[in-house]
Amino acid sequence: MKKDIPQHKVLDLAIAVVPDEKDPDLWQSYVINLKDEEITNVLINSKGYGNRDGEEIKTSVLRHFFESIGPLQMHKIEPIPSDLFGLTNEYWVSFRHDNYMYDKKYVFVPGSLNELNFTVIPFLNKKGVMIR
Repeated sequence: MKKDIPQHKVLDLAIAVVPDEKDPDLWQSYVINLKDEEITNVLINSKGYGNRDGEEIKTSVLRHFFESIGPLQMHKIEPIPSDLFGLTNEYWVSFRHDNYMYDKKYVFVPGSLNELNFTVIPFLNKKGVMIR
């Protein structure tokens, strides 16, 4: 039965979006493993969606796979052009840890990718927006 399936929560994993140092119109997204153990079979689906000037907009769904992310490590996912900040930017992350498959959706709502929401991103020592 469904009640017999353990419901493990995703802890110690984050998605961060940081302004690109070379191009002011581009930001970079990262997945960060804050666990003291490796995670494996990391699959990330990313997409953007929303309305602009009364027109519904959807970006392509991009899929990224990392065989493993070591303990206290990170991987660059993809660049985000700043003209997509008015959309909802969603990252759905699935991974394997301790013989269990985890998944979690990280959603950057329109307007959240700005300097008002900056924090120092672990391992990068740069300012950006992070969701745990």
